[in-house]
Amino acid sequence: MDTAPRRRHWFPRAVAVVGGVSFLASGLWAMAGPESFFETVATFEPYNQHFIQDVGAFQIGLGAVLLLAAMWTRADAVAVGLVGVGIGSTAHTISHVIGRDLGGRPELDIPLTALMSVLLLAGGLWRRRQ
Repeated sequence: MDTAPRRRHWFPRAVAVVGGVSFLASGLWAMAGPESFFETVATFEPYNQHFIQDVGAFQIGLGAVLLLAAMWTRADAVAVGLVGVGIGSTAHTISHVIGRDLGGRPELDIPLTALMSVLLLAGGLWRRRQ
């Protein structure tokens, strides 16, 4: 059995896993502890909880895309992209739920971000099953 293709693909997959875990960890940190994340990493004044949590949500999405690409070796880019972005969009919806008293239009923002999350995840999982 020829192991050359397997050897050629280990490096990009390893980079995707390391990058995915890194983005996911920092995103979860920003979502769960926005003040700590701000004081340690994102020391750009002024502090804005909602903005830090949104940054965390998008980092979660980036990490999800990389990890899915590394794990779903037989999936196409559309499925990986839709599900990964859907995970990030779900985290973004959670950010809006957590920060609903911080401004914006929660009565509109939350349902719209939730709907986008459902559509992205449904489209990606549908594509994955094909």
